[in-house]
Order: sequence, then structure tokens, then C-alpha cells
Amino acid sequence: MSVTVLPVTTKRERKLFINFNYQLYKDSPYAVPELYSDVDQTLHLQKNPSLRGCRLQLFLAWKDGEVVGRVAAILQKHANQRWNTRNVRFGWIDFINDVHVAEALLTAVAQWGRQHGMTHIQGPMGITDIDPEGMLIQGFDCLGTMSSIYNYDYYPQLLEQLGFCKETDWVEMKMDIPAQVPDKYARVSQLCMQRYGLQVLTLKSGKELITKGYGKQMFQIINESYAPLFGYSQLNSEAIDAYVKKFSQFLDPRMVCGVLDTEGHLIAVGASMPSIARALQKAQGHLWPTGWYHLLRSLKFRHEEGVELLLIGILPQWQQKGVTGIIFNHLIQVYQQMHFKWAETNWMLEDNAKVLTQWQYLNPQIIKRRRCYIKKI
Repeated sequence: MSVTVLPVTTKRERKLFINFNYQLYKDSPYAVPELYSDVDQTLHLQKNPSLRGCRLQLFLAWKDGEVVGRVAAILQKHANQRWNTRNVRFGWIDFINDVHVAEALLTAVAQWGRQHGMTHIQGPMGITDIDPEGMLIQGFDCLGTMSSIYNYDYYPQLLEQLGFCKETDWVEMKMDIPAQVPDKYARVSQLCMQRYGLQVLTLKSGKELITKGYGKQMFQIINESYAPLFGYSQLNSEAIDAYVKKFSQFLDPRMVCGVLDTEGHLIAVGASMPSIARALQKAQGHLWPTGWYHLLRSLKFRHEEGVELLLIGILPQWQQKGVTGIIFNHLIQVYQQMHFKWAETNWMLEDNAKVLTQWQYLNPQIIKRRRCYIKKI
């Protein structure tokens, strides 16, 4: 039977779209499922303020009456304007090991993109850079994380067979938490704080992200510091409010470090959290009936041995002045007190030397590599 790709138009089809990932990876010891409610909100025009001014179309691939693949087609107007491109993005892509299914899905995205004047198809990319991005091409035997994509090793093989080429790669690193703060970080932290009159901000609760405005400041820093990075498009104020509300609900305030200038303004932030990969696997995509228990237990009461390093942002005028040392010096001590054994970074551009070298005193190892593909349509 041939493969048929159809747009998602009903609630039932939307549910099939989200559930397909759970079905495809139900036996994988490495895949970490997203929460159903998170995916539903992200891909919902009325629920996700990041989609304001963007276009989104979900597609399902059918064969013999069964769903065999899915993909989201995204027109990120702001990114295309910022980078002077005409790209249609594909994201949330999953398919069985069948080149015809992969081809049919990506052809549907390309045709939809051409209808809207696009010249290239690019992905996997998110609606924003906070969304999971990049197809895994190395590290298939490593446990996934809450914020990244896991995919089988046949995915990149089939894309390259279909003529997709590398546009850029990201890498992820893992490192042990040292018994002592590396001297370089301690010295730089002390000198930087003395020279510029900086101080560490520690939160008493996640609610302070909202009540004291630190959450908005945090994402404004991300907007400015990430602006030069590949494909980035700035978060609008509504999206920032939504992310602040979400982060305030699950971030452990001990694991967020801010840096304040002499006037009390936030100039840098480092955010992390205990790994909840195993808890998400037990939840199987749903908070009810028992998923909430596994997540709460992992976040609050009996965390895993690992830390997920979510993001670090420093205002451009404060970069390369030692502010990173302040963040690392503080957070490493927190991790020691909380008895964490290792930390894993989020995805970082392979050619971003400023970011990659900041980990050098922690003996990092690249454990995963993921790729953004592109093809002319």
C-alpha cells in the first residue's frame, strides 16, 4: 500500500499526532517522552503565544489504515525576517523505518512551504529556540533529557538518502561535578565581583520569577545574548510571560543563579534543574494518574544523580569579563551540597567557541551531536 500524508484537522487526529511518538518509542530505554499537555500547548495556535504571526500545519502519514509518521510544518516569520531567509521549518518529526514514509512527510512540508513562497526546507527546528531542535546523529545509546529530541539512528540516514544536507550541528556535553570548585572559576569569580561590584542573586522561591520580575529579566537577557546565534528569533512579551509562569512552577530556586550589577539589575543568569528523564519515562507522557508523583518525587524529594544545565545567558556588554566564573563558582557549590554527581548541558552550536571553552576546567566529554538539515525546494 502507498503512503498517504494528510493535514491534521480534527481533535482525534491531533491526539493521534501527539501519541504517535509515545507509541514509536515505547520500548526505547533512551527516549524521554514529553508531557502530552506540553506538546498540546506548544502546537496550539490559541495556547502558544510564540505562534503569533507564524503559521503551523501538522501532518500525519498513513499506511494500511495506520499512522506511520508525523511532522509539523512551521513558518517562523520573525526568524525569516531576521536572517533574510525563506525557510519552511519541519519539527516534531517521527516516522517508521521506511524511506517512503520519510519522503512523503517531508514532501508535504516542502509543498506547503512552496505555497507560502518558501525556497528551502529546514529542520528539525522548533517554533522558538526554547523548543527541542536538531536531529540526533551521535549518542543514540545515551539517555535523553527533558528538553532535547531523541530519535532512532535511521532518521539521519534516511534524510541524507533523500538529499538533505547539514546546515549546522549542535553538541551536548557531560561532566562530573568536581569535589572542589576549579581554582580558575573561584579566582575569576572573586576578581570579577570585586572589580565591577557585582553580586549573586539567589531566589527564595520560584514565585520570585513573577513577583519580583526576575523571570522577565531572565528571558530578556536570553533574547539579547542569543540574538547572534543560528536561527534565533526573539521571544515576544506574551511568550516570555508564558515561559516565566511555566518555569516558576518547577524550577528549584537553589539551582538558579543570577548576577546583579551595582544598581540591582540582572545582567546574567544560569538555570538548571535535577534530571527528570527517568521520572518522565515512568510518567509515559501524562501527569495522571501517577505521573505527577514520579515528577514531584524527582524534583523535590529524591532527585537523580544528574543535573540538566538548561541555559546560561549574559548581556552582551558583560560577556568575556568573568561573569561566567561567578555563575559556575556558585552553582558548583550548590550541586556539591545537593550531592549531584554529574551534569549535562543543553545543545550548543559546534562553532560557538565562547560557550564551548567555558566548560574546559570540568573535563567535559561530547556525548551527543545533533544536526539541522536543509534542502532546496
